[in-house]
Amino acid sequence: MKSDERRTSIINLLLTEKKPISGNELSEKYGVSRQIIVRDISILKEQGNDILATNSGYVIRSSPLKERVFKVYHTTEQTADELQTIVDLGGIVADVFVWHKAYGRLEATLNISSRLQIDQFIESVRTGKSVELMHITGRYHYHTVRAENDAILDRIATMLEAKSYIAPGN
Repeated sequence: MKSDERRTSIINLLLTEKKPISGNELSEKYGVSRQIIVRDISILKEQGNDILATNSGYVIRSSPLKERVFKVYHTTEQTADELQTIVDLGGIVADVFVWHKAYGRLEATLNISSRLQIDQFIESVRTGKSVELMHITGRYHYHTVRAENDAILDRIATMLEAKSYIAPGN
């Protein structure tokens, strides 16, 4: 993973975690030294990200990214293409969630920002004993997508629509 991809992933992780994340946790997750994480955090702060270092770890106080939720519908075979469409246009797939009639909102954090992460996700679904959340709601599901600006989110929406991934009735 390139340093800019790692920094984007760190921001997204900080945005979705409910608790502080220690430098050691980040170091292990990204396979880099603690010093590199400290440098990444410093660079991210210089870029205007409101990251706070606490005694429990790093937290972000406000998001520098724009966010939009897309209601989508597609087959399992189209999952990789859907995710690639989003990340290739500059988006980060923060999560996936469904609305279940009995259980309410069921959500999983994804934090997918690269093709490598897409490949890892697809492989974990294929080799695991679980299925994607969309299968419990007839393939309808939602993604929270983050990007640097609304123009990127607009391009993502246009392309998802062109590929017929936006759920009917939206």
